[in-house]
Amino acid sequence: MVQPVKTKKDSKKKLGKVDFALFFIIMLLVSFGVIMVYSASSYSAFFSANYNYDSYFFLKKQGMWAILGTAGMIFSMQIDYHKYKKHIPWVLVVIFTMLGAVFAFPEINGAHRWIGFGGASIQPSEIAKYAIVVFIAIAIDKKGDGIKKFSTGILPILLVVALFAGIILIEPNMSIACVICFVTMIMLFVGGIPLKYFGALGATGVVAIVAGILLEPFRVKRLFNFVNPWADASGVGYQLVQSLIALGSGGIFGVGLGQSRQKCFYIPEAHNDFIFAIIGEELGLIGCAAVIILYVLFIIRGIRVAVRAKDTYGSLLAIGITSVVAVQAIINIAVVSGSMPVTGVPLPFISYGGSALVFNMFAMGILLNISRNTEKKSML
Repeated sequence: MVQPVKTKKDSKKKLGKVDFALFFIIMLLVSFGVIMVYSASSYSAFFSANYNYDSYFFLKKQGMWAILGTAGMIFSMQIDYHKYKKHIPWVLVVIFTMLGAVFAFPEINGAHRWIGFGGASIQPSEIAKYAIVVFIAIAIDKKGDGIKKFSTGILPILLVVALFAGIILIEPNMSIACVICFVTMIMLFVGGIPLKYFGALGATGVVAIVAGILLEPFRVKRLFNFVNPWADASGVGYQLVQSLIALGSGGIFGVGLGQSRQKCFYIPEAHNDFIFAIIGEELGLIGCAAVIILYVLFIIRGIRVAVRAKDTYGSLLAIGITSVVAVQAIINIAVVSGSMPVTGVPLPFISYGGSALVFNMFAMGILLNISRNTEKKSML
């Protein structure tokens, strides 16, 4: 693991320019997301009393969250990412308390994931995944070569991650719990843990995922249905079947923006986790490829920021933040295309969701701040 040395002289240097390419990619994804949320939701909102028969209902809300998220990103972009170090202990305590508080609120779709206040709600797990990233980056940076020791280096980190992933799993929200675990593995690998421990943790993770599936009957049904969703096309396989129909109907060029038929009450809440299917139907293979390319470019720029960071903490933080978006995008696209069992992971920056969008963009501000504190000379 490369550990750049940061001196006091370096910390006093004037901040460099923001990675404009990364900023542009983020804003392009967010803007495209607002457009697609409107396209995917306008029909169901117009014909539903729940949304006051207003086709612009979700557009107005997502637009508002996008503006708030952009403001949050610009704000966090100005804050030196080193300042989060002294605040992370109490932040973790507050977030863990919030994760416990969700059980005091009514279930939504069979899960306790939100804290409601007034007409809005917040999903603490969306904050937790980034707080864990900051914690791991700080821990690995502080331990240095000590991270290679299991009992004093790796184990303490795993215990904290398990605590947060565990309570999120109980909500239940296995998808976000898995995202946190995947990102933890990536950060530990980049942080320099021995391969023997990495392999053991990977095997343990697979066993844990299998156990998590087997302990819940509905997850078992999803797993078996994934092999042949058409066997129960009107039951457990309904959502995936409708998604595949949408993607197939789009062909190469799509049926046209706003012309989706699957959003007309075929795909449930098409503006959420399965919005990529609507993108495929309306914009075709070309539209899907364009979205995937944007995520690939985001990952490349995120890695570039990590490689050029002036200290180990900045490198790990950039890797962690980039990994959260990358893992969620890969899982979402894999689920929608039938490449893995159905699970509820939103498509970053594009799926409808206020708290997810705001916290994602705040985290992007941190990533952009790291890009302002990078070495000018780099191979990337």
